Amino acid sequence: MQHFVDAAPGVRLWTEQRGPADAPPLLLVMGAQATGVGRPEPLVDALAAHHRVIRYDHRDTGRSTWPFSPTLRAGGAPTRPYRIADLAEDVIAVLDGLGIARAHLVGLSLGGMLTQMVLADHPDRLLSATLMGTSALSTLPYTRPDGSAVPAGELPGIAPEVLEMWARPVEDLGEEAEIARRIAHWRVLAGGQLPFDEEYFRILEEDAIAHTGHHRVGTAHGRADNSGLLRTEQLARNEVPVLVIAAPAEPVFPPPHPQHLAQAVNGAYVVEIPGMGHALPPQVLGPLTAAILAHTGAVGR
Repeated sequence: MQHFVDAAPGVRLWTEQRGPADAPPLLLVMGAQATGVGRPEPLVDALAAHHRVIRYDHRDTGRSTWPFSPTLRAGGAPTRPYRIADLAEDVIAVLDGLGIARAHLVGLSLGGMLTQMVLADHPDRLLSATLMGTSALSTLPYTRPDGSAVPAGELPGIAPEVLEMWARPVEDLGEEAEIARRIAHWRVLAGGQLPFDEEYFRILEEDAIAHTGHHRVGTAHGRADNSGLLRTEQLARNEVPVLVIAAPAEPVFPPPHPQHLAQAVNGAYVVEIPGMGHALPPQVLGPLTAAILAHTGAVGR
């Protein structure tokens, strides 16, 4: 079932619901520039066997409103970027628009950061949270197993091959070239510990393009105002059940980022998915689904 939600003046968000209407709600929060259909269908279906699963398109992705433009408007004034915090408030707008008081949230990458902001700012709206492929919005130092401390700002950074790919200008050379570029991007993000299924990611991107209606690449999330993201004190006081997924092949937020995240969020615990990187290939879907459902199943409505 598809539905549009008004999130802000001039901003409407596409949503889709799957699964029993009376099941505990579970909202999937995607990463930067990713549409709601970027989650593999087998994962959505497996979660929907136990939950009322909601996925949505961030603003400036998919079928939601694209309010940002890096070019000048007709009057000569540039479009003003919005805040990352506005994307977090969009999560609440989706819940409100669908009449959901509380939900399980599963956030990936930027979606994991947005989920942390909701944990900190609107804890009463969550049943639980699952965080993956993200970093802690906290200045708390990381404590190694030997007891020594590492400042949060000194944890390992993004892999050079990822940074190199992100630094390349994206040219519009047609749909097929854009799909090839996205597949190459997924190959780097996958991390290299598992065999790479090129056809699987081709279908994923073809579906995303068909859903959106074009293959153009948005830049809004990278240009958004990222000030004021830290939630150190609020996360340290967290009382919502939180699962952190650790991905040993993660090239964007490599270990020990998941362990640091679990230390920064009070009460969080870690489950490692062997071979997982910053992508969701077929090999990780079974253990990932099992981990999420074990977590949500242990929480009451």
